[in-house]
Amino acid sequence: MYPKKFPESNVIFAEDQPEYRSMPAYKSDAPQGDVVTCWKLSLKERILALIKGEIWVHTMNFDKPVSPIFISVEKKDIFKEDKQQRKL
Repeated sequence: MYPKKFPESNVIFAEDQPEYRSMPAYKSDAPQGDVVTCWKLSLKERILALIKGEIWVHTMNFDKPVSPIFISVEKKDIFKEDKQQRKL
């Protein structure tokens, strides 16, 4: 699985940090600090997700409180028609 650039991307996190994989993202200027990323699954990962029905998420919070996350397979669950406003 790897982070994928998408039309709304406006930032790349960890671009110059070799210890991390570069991650294209959409970062809003909303007070809650929304960040949206898109991930591409390999064929093997797609098959495993279909069979097992599981996705594992690992976050690094650096001993800070865990931030709320939302995971979806539908872009429309994240972006409204104008592609710049959160739906939720």
